[in-house]
Amino acid sequence: MTDKVILEVRNLKKYFNVGRRRILKAVDDVSFSVKQGEVLGLVGESGCGKTTVGRTVIRIYEPTAGRIIFDGTDITDLPEKDLVSFRRRVQMIFQDPYASLDPRMTVGEIIAEPLDVHHLASGPERLERIQYLLNVVGLNPEHANRFPHEFSGGQRQRIGIARALAVDPDFIIADEPISSLDVSIQAQVVNLLTSLQEERGLSFMFIAHDLSMVRHISHRVAVMYLGKIVEIAPSRQVYRHPLHPYTKALMSANPIPDPDIESSRQRIILPGEVPSPINLPPGCRFAPRCSEAREICRTAIPALREAEPGHYVACFLYGDAVESSGDSLAGQRAAV
Repeated sequence: MTDKVILEVRNLKKYFNVGRRRILKAVDDVSFSVKQGEVLGLVGESGCGKTTVGRTVIRIYEPTAGRIIFDGTDITDLPEKDLVSFRRRVQMIFQDPYASLDPRMTVGEIIAEPLDVHHLASGPERLERIQYLLNVVGLNPEHANRFPHEFSGGQRQRIGIARALAVDPDFIIADEPISSLDVSIQAQVVNLLTSLQEERGLSFMFIAHDLSMVRHISHRVAVMYLGKIVEIAPSRQVYRHPLHPYTKALMSANPIPDPDIESSRQRIILPGEVPSPINLPPGCRFAPRCSEAREICRTAIPALREAEPGHYVACFLYGDAVESSGDSLAGQRAAV
């Protein structure tokens, strides 16, 4: 990992119009950065906006506001025709290996599609590249002529990884790539991604809700709740010493493979339900469920601030700064 920042996201917002003048704030003023060769884990419960962040960064979804800067180039407002070079360098591994592969195409055609789009190989070189990529992800090169339905879920996800690697990207967004797989297969896929990252110096945004897997693969972890990042820190710090009340609750739900520790530790049970992103509470979005909430928490939004060296948290327990676009961005830049 180097000190060079390859991706910087500034005050990103993605809102969806759901009719009757109602707006769903899926991602609301999110800022973060990723260094070259770094794996940033993005965690949070279902519906918090993790996948929307990934799809907006790669411009599958158009951002409502904010900036997306990749390797020094602002790609936020680039027209579709100018995104070709960006999409060669940034690829995505999708969550569902059953839905993300075209059932009418052979595995070879699926893997070769990025090569054809970017005019990177043809003829014997194209075939050689397909076979090489299948070998890289642990599949038999002879499988190139088969169709996706002939493979298991883990094998299909490996095909998706091979497709993402076809153009030699610099950055990969892995959107819950193991959530639909058996536990034994999950470990294989994560180990494959880890080895590829180390061998090729790839940068990753690893989106997941499996905290143990995120800990295994990530250098830093960002925790999301209801469209906002509430904590971001090196992986070891987040797991050993979480600061935000929501992160503490998440970690308490993560099983520990030691029966003595597991039986003695205290679980944090959050009251109530997650508020609707269409009808958000005022102030801190976690305040209605937080046992430590104060009056300011119900009226003002806390800024993401450095509570400990390299450890940033958006909580009034660690300072009374109220969020503004400038404060949020400054804190996230410092988190680099």
